[in-house]
Amino acid sequence: MSSQTTELFHDASLTPSLGAEPGDWLALLKPRVVSLVVFTGAIGLIIAPGHINPLIGAIAIFCIALGAGAAGAINMWYDRDIDAIMRRTTSRPIPAGKIEAAGALGFGVVLSVISVLLLAMATNLCAAAVLAFSIFYYAVIYTIWLKRRTPQNIVIGGGAGAFPAVIGWAAVTGNIGLLPMVLFFIVFFWTPPHFWSLSLYASTDYEKAGVPMLPVVKGARHTRWNVFVYTLILFPLALSPWFMGLTGWVYGATALVLGTVFVYYAWGVLRDRQDAKGVSLTKDQPARACFKFSILYLFLLFAACAVDRLG
Repeated sequence: MSSQTTELFHDASLTPSLGAEPGDWLALLKPRVVSLVVFTGAIGLIIAPGHINPLIGAIAIFCIALGAGAAGAINMWYDRDIDAIMRRTTSRPIPAGKIEAAGALGFGVVLSVISVLLLAMATNLCAAAVLAFSIFYYAVIYTIWLKRRTPQNIVIGGGAGAFPAVIGWAAVTGNIGLLPMVLFFIVFFWTPPHFWSLSLYASTDYEKAGVPMLPVVKGARHTRWNVFVYTLILFPLALSPWFMGLTGWVYGATALVLGTVFVYYAWGVLRDRQDAKGVSLTKDQPARACFKFSILYLFLLFAACAVDRLG
């Protein structure tokens, strides 16, 4: 364990704040991120073959949300030092002084255990095991190990957000099928262009905090090329469920249209007006637009998958 990690664990022994508002504890769960996790998890559950009691299905989705939120709380506990430096994260509960480090860590660990145990009791061990690994992946592999060590943190760490559809499927079937694994890789390759678009206009924050995001280490021009290349890779990958006969024409047509539009936005990022050093002359407007569209892209793509399978 690194000296920084040891120091953070030591600091976490502080007495948790008892005066925090419910909204502060909710903010620890990263509700905006969890909303996308819940959606993809629900799609995995909906498209799975077989039947699940609606109440059990609701409990499964709740566990996915709880586990994702718990991982977010642990992430905020560990990242509280850099969150206090970066402008877009200074208002988070820990750097804002609303919740002590120990409270956040305990909150995250307890909710992690509850989410996994409840999912195991409500559904099956396969779904619970994948949920447990997804929490470990985000909290430890991405947050503690990768994020501050390599500019490829987002590429490898993309797996953290790709598990929900697999968990939803496993909750119904008790196994991991081909379609949810394809959806896993779609989210895995969607994450770099999604997050690197954000990092282009937040690179000053990351540089200030010492986080080796790609724009900080390799520069903005290199990052723009990576956004474009990963979007090109994503294009045929998103069509693969249709090519493989796992979905029908509704999904195939949707993936084709959405993929084309995503490539258009990524091309705009690549061709953004920039100076000799690659710094945007448009305040990274194409990157901001690409980031926003990438969220819509994933929602519509997964929705189309559900409509196609249920139709």
